[in-house]
Amino acid sequence: MSAKFKILKREVSDKYKPLVVLEISANHGNSLNKTIKTIDAASKIGAECVKFQTFNVDDMTLNIPKKEFLIKKKFSNNRWNSRSLYNLYSEAQFPYEWHQEVFNRVREKKMICFSSVFDEKSLEFLEKLNCPAYKIASLESLHFSLIAKVFETKKPVIISTGTLTINEIGSLVKFIKKNNYKNYSILHCVSEYPANNKNINLKMIDYLRKKYKCVVGFSDHTRGLGAAISSVAFGANVIEKHFKLKEDKKNLDNDFSITPKEAEIHRKLGTSLMGLGKLEEAVSSFNLALSIEPNLASAFYGLGMTLGKQGKLEDTIMTYKHVLAIEPDHVDCFINLSQIKSQLLDLNFKTLDLDIIKN
Repeated sequence: MSAKFKILKREVSDKYKPLVVLEISANHGNSLNKTIKTIDAASKIGAECVKFQTFNVDDMTLNIPKKEFLIKKKFSNNRWNSRSLYNLYSEAQFPYEWHQEVFNRVREKKMICFSSVFDEKSLEFLEKLNCPAYKIASLESLHFSLIAKVFETKKPVIISTGTLTINEIGSLVKFIKKNNYKNYSILHCVSEYPANNKNINLKMIDYLRKKYKCVVGFSDHTRGLGAAISSVAFGANVIEKHFKLKEDKKNLDNDFSITPKEAEIHRKLGTSLMGLGKLEEAVSSFNLALSIEPNLASAFYGLGMTLGKQGKLEDTIMTYKHVLAIEPDHVDCFINLSQIKSQLLDLNFKTLDLDIIKN
């Protein structure tokens, strides 16, 4: 029997397509009007769920611009570097006074709306808004006193594991089971912004599913769609991806967020690749991809053929060549994906990868 959990009436399990959570986060750009437009854009493409982050900067950190409170040059996005945590969180925080209007707008659009919670004060605030579920961010995933308070709401909980070791994930799951909590999911995550595809290790999703027998998903901080869509084949039942209204280099999360058009491809192709999509859905998603980037469409089409038919060797090589032509860093994702799905192919994929690169 496969693991499952529910947010409102939406069951999340292997029986259904993955729940795609569009994380607006800092993409609100400190504009309520922009936030509303972003919600409307999500609704227009058929999104099921949007998410925010609820915190007060003064409850998160201290206003000290030095030493441990200063972000050094660790990120490829320079907007994150050489800033204090207080300064960064001040720009990212989603104002408390916007929540009611924003939650109402999401509900009017018939989507699910919930938020990441970072302390008991924000939890109490969200409870008054009838928030239907809660997310625990990676940096709070061992904050057991907070998680225990969230469990008291008896609402579904999604927990990212981006900063945890294998042993720490074990401690987290042990705590969940000790509290006899059933309605939860854990997300594989790499806390890198943006994350490098070579560091993603999507096999971790399958590992977590088998070891802990729970619903597992993927919180994705990579650029583009490759890793998120590929995660479906490894068993991701929840996919969290940052979502932006349009390309905007001024936004903190811009580099690892997807646009409405990309999100629509994500939704349709994700359904098709997991085998639940109808033929017309697959054709529609292919046409949509084609309208944006012909090579991208060809890559996903070849990938779909490979996954759907336990593909032939020439189909697989064709797919990798297309992917390589678009973005070399994505090749590893697709190689790992085909290793899982193309059971009839007895190949050394590392050798195959090198052959393609040489060609």
